[in-house]
Amino acid sequence: MARKGHRPSTGVANRPRFWGRHAVTAALANEARTVRKLWGTREALASLNLPPILPVTFAEVTDLGRLVPSDAPHQGLVAEVDPLEEMWLADLLHAGRDDRRPLIVLDQVTDPHNVGAILRSAAAFDALGIVTQDRHAPPESGTVARAASGALETTPWVRVVNLARALEEIAEAGFWRVGLTGHASQTFAQAIGQQRIAIVLGAEGEGMRQNTETHCDELARLPISAKVESLNVSNAAAIALYAVAAR
Repeated sequence: MARKGHRPSTGVANRPRFWGRHAVTAALANEARTVRKLWGTREALASLNLPPILPVTFAEVTDLGRLVPSDAPHQGLVAEVDPLEEMWLADLLHAGRDDRRPLIVLDQVTDPHNVGAILRSAAAFDALGIVTQDRHAPPESGTVARAASGALETTPWVRVVNLARALEEIAEAGFWRVGLTGHASQTFAQAIGQQRIAIVLGAEGEGMRQNTETHCDELARLPISAKVESLNVSNAAAIALYAVAAR
């Protein structure tokens, strides 16, 4: 039961609710995604080509606001969906064995806004996918989908139980694991060379855990000004992905 004053962002059976045009239309376009219900204003729904079997409810803006967290920018569209089927790390690595796209590994990054933004950057720079630890990462949600702006449907997201073991598997697949941390002596550009890169990023505030650092081939930093202590993890991911793409 929802707490008083709390507006739930999930429907029955822990199905997440997505909101906003990019998140909802991307979910509708994804053949791997099952959309169970759709609510929308007549104006927002008029431009969509919807399957006839999809339950659709016309709703006013205020009614849609009750289906999602307070102040969520739903843009006239809310969808209830099934989570995507889980992907195995071995399948992702096997699928990308012949290309040089970078991989993103997140060590206990828990903020759904950050994970969504990283998914969006991963899609923008054509990353192979992202890897997170199952118990220390947000589930699929409207917040993640909104921040990802459609990339949740196109960027593979692998959840693993043991991140250290996953990093070993990533190394065996031929990736050079570069961990981003402010205390490294070399810059990220100096560390990446021309090999396949797995970019490892730590949690908001705490950074990478010691065990994660020991499972990196090299540690590197972004050459930021002394005026700021660090970058938001999603900003750091975007800069690192650009550096790999531009090398």
